[in-house]
Amino acid sequence: MKNNFPYSDTNKRYHTLDYFYRHHFHSKVCKISLNAGFSCPNIDGTVGYGGCIYCSKTGSGEFGGTLGKDLERQFKEVKNRYDKKWPNAKYIAYFQARTNTYAPVEKLKKLYEEVLTYPNVIGINIATRSDAITEECLSYLEELNKKTYLTIELGLQTIHEKTSKLINRCHSLENFSEMVEKLRKRKINVVVHIINGLPYEEKKDMIETVQYLNRLDIQGIKIHMLSILKDTPLEKLYREKKFPILTKEEYVDIVISQLEYLRKEIVIHRITGDPKIEDLIEPTFLTKKFCVLNDIDKEMVIRESYQGKKLL
Repeated sequence: MKNNFPYSDTNKRYHTLDYFYRHHFHSKVCKISLNAGFSCPNIDGTVGYGGCIYCSKTGSGEFGGTLGKDLERQFKEVKNRYDKKWPNAKYIAYFQARTNTYAPVEKLKKLYEEVLTYPNVIGINIATRSDAITEECLSYLEELNKKTYLTIELGLQTIHEKTSKLINRCHSLENFSEMVEKLRKRKINVVVHIINGLPYEEKKDMIETVQYLNRLDIQGIKIHMLSILKDTPLEKLYREKKFPILTKEEYVDIVISQLEYLRKEIVIHRITGDPKIEDLIEPTFLTKKFCVLNDIDKEMVIRESYQGKKLL
């Protein structure tokens, strides 16, 4: 184990975000999710209508900030809670809800530059789509990257076109890969979101998605389990078709297999989700996030598994 896994001061067998932040910034770093009221080109008809079939009406992810409150208030409310536990923490402002580059650059500048004035903010994470970053936006992001620790989080979910069409992603794998290359040419960090358990995908499909990403110059990945939320097109599809849902054991098995195909330097920003209980229909095991995390840890020990094992 010690000969194969470089992160000797952690009990995890994969490159956790907490480990990365502690060694990069020499401090506890907390992300604060913000909702800046963005829309999405896949909702307003620019590339599609209705959004991805799993998106909630708010589009705010698990904890994407409170729409209607100004950014500073959103930030302070969360920071005040974190300060009680980590009084010397540094912060990353995370623009999470919907597509956070989908606006004129002048508006983006105003929002991004504002959060850099907040106390102890050392970075910005921006969740977006590969088809919602213009050349003008890329130029500005290159400038912003020189001012702060910038990370662009690109939603992909799957490399498989059939699934992508089913979930109404409305952008191509080629478009995604080209945007990764454009961002990396500007030395901007890229984190990719994927979803396990998408309708009708099998284990091999999910592993192929990770294998593809491992060949790209990405710095991090977020692995989610598909959440079927109330009042979404996915809920309607599930009730009509009753497509198979991964069990917790299947999810744990797939995640471990995926980690074995990822380079050790790729940071694992997330390895499961924790949707709001009141919105969740299936799978119910996601309501016990730490049980999932613990099961992954225990199973990796049993298998003598670790991130990058299959790449040796």
